[in-house]
Amino acid sequence: MTATVTEGRTDRAGSGESVGKGEARRGLPRIPDRIRRGGLPYLLLLPAVVLELLVHLIPMVMGIVMSFRQLTQFYVRNWGEAPWAAFDNYKVAVDFDAPIGEALLHSFYVTCVFTLIAVGLSWLFGVAAAIMMQENFRGRGLLRAVFLTPYALPVYAAVITWAFMFQRDNGLINHVLHDQLGLTDEPSFWLIGDNSFLALVVVAVWKSWPFAFLILMAGLQNIPRELYEAAAIDGAGIWQQIRRITLPSLRPVNQVLVLVLFLWTFNDFNTPYVLFGRAAPEAADLISIHIYQSSFVTWNFGSGSAMSVLLLLFLLVVTAVYLLLTSRTSRGRRSADA
Repeated sequence: MTATVTEGRTDRAGSGESVGKGEARRGLPRIPDRIRRGGLPYLLLLPAVVLELLVHLIPMVMGIVMSFRQLTQFYVRNWGEAPWAAFDNYKVAVDFDAPIGEALLHSFYVTCVFTLIAVGLSWLFGVAAAIMMQENFRGRGLLRAVFLTPYALPVYAAVITWAFMFQRDNGLINHVLHDQLGLTDEPSFWLIGDNSFLALVVVAVWKSWPFAFLILMAGLQNIPRELYEAAAIDGAGIWQQIRRITLPSLRPVNQVLVLVLFLWTFNDFNTPYVLFGRAAPEAADLISIHIYQSSFVTWNFGSGSAMSVLLLLFLLVVTAVYLLLTSRTSRGRRSADA
């Protein structure tokens, strides 16, 4: 009897110990479960990473390698056999006394002026429209949709439409300016000559300002209306409210918006290519279309790749300096407020 009781206690103790271990094991996740749960986000990101490598990084590395070779039309089928040029392509590109370097410098100057004007006007129109859309009035939703139409349209369809409008003989621009309003003595050439720069700016601003409007309109939603009500009670007018409340509150949004618009506009290739074709006029010779001509028109892929690398370095330096200056300014304002 004693032995039986002892064995029962032993069995219960043993079963309790085994049950406790089983519960502890069920409470802890298995090693494969941990790996599956922790690796699932990385697994979901894997297709995007692979596409990024295929579309951007690998061609960029290949372009850098090509910039160090004398890659012309004679080596297109097997560009690995192209002679090694070291930094000769870069020397030719930055030799501003030679025709190639002088043309690249002119293209760089045109691109800088074009970018400053297009980004400035896009931001100005965007902030004006965003402030106007904050007021409640009848038809505001429809007007917002109309403002966003240029951003929603495909780039090629929109630019081709503008190209037809800028035609000299049967375009809408000359029909309005010359035939109806009589502002010009004769129909103007908009796609060649000096007027091509103005046409390019108009199309770029028309295409870009709705994006600025959308971002700034979203940023204005975070500004409390009580600030404007208190300013109005204190006697502040609309311009003082914009200067003292709206623009300072939109500073973080504007920092990102200006940088994005700058990069998009400076690298814009679709607009000049669709508007002017493979050979852009000298007044509208943006650096993107100039690099394309150096690579695919003259068949000097080594020189074109060197220009692309120089453009990449320039944009990296400008972006780094811009982010450094904006971060220092933000820290200075926060310390001053504290």
